[in-house]
Amino acid sequence: MEQEHYELRLYVAGKTQKSTTALNNLRKYCEEHLMGKYTLEVIDLLVNPQLAEGDQILAIPTLVKKVPDPVRKIIGDLSNKEKVLVGLDIRPKV
Repeated sequence: MEQEHYELRLYVAGKTQKSTTALNNLRKYCEEHLMGKYTLEVIDLLVNPQLAEGDQILAIPTLVKKVPDPVRKIIGDLSNKEKVLVGLDIRPKV
């Protein structure tokens, strides 16, 4: 059975502690559960604020799962691994 490819976007605002923590947590989860099956785009809204409108970003950091459907958003530093995996519809390896 072929696994789906995940397209993820992480919206941050500069290199704040919360943004850095969110990125580090996300990379760790992706490498553990999606190795080779994801693309991650990090969008700094201090550099490109106009990009927030497309995904209706109201808070940062925000992770947006574009593909596979359904589109999901997770707000915060992504430190709650269980919440992130459920939000991304990833079943942890046993």
